[in-house]
Amino acid sequence: METVPQLQRKLVEYRTSLFNEGILDDQFTQLQELQDENNPDFVVEVVTLFFQDTERLLNELARTLDQQTIDFNRLDAHVHQLKGSSSSVGAQRVQTVCVLFRNYSEERNIEECLKCLQQLKQEFYFVKNKLETLFKLEKQILEAGGTIPVQ
Repeated sequence: METVPQLQRKLVEYRTSLFNEGILDDQFTQLQELQDENNPDFVVEVVTLFFQDTERLLNELARTLDQQTIDFNRLDAHVHQLKGSSSSVGAQRVQTVCVLFRNYSEERNIEECLKCLQQLKQEFYFVKNKLETLFKLEKQILEAGGTIPVQ
């Protein structure tokens, strides 16, 4: 079993890699700074809401693109909402795809919109997996009696 210092080192390295690979941006750091003793689960709660919201929006996007006649205003509204929520948690790569998606939506390019939807799903599940791993590491450290190192 790993010691607390080993787990803490592992966490710092993992967190650093998420920023270096462009998976997360500074907005995630700002989110972490809002967390304190009074609200120790703040980041997990906010990110969990992001996960739920994104799942719902991805389904809405798929349904909208599956219609005989596509409502591009509705499509754009969903992508805009997803861009905002991914931006608020610092999910940089999801946000980047949303920007592309909105451009194709404006152009009414169905084929590229469908590609963006697939790319959005990939990026979302990728960041979701990475963040879940991050939270598990943090939980292991706390359960072992350690503290979460500040970035």
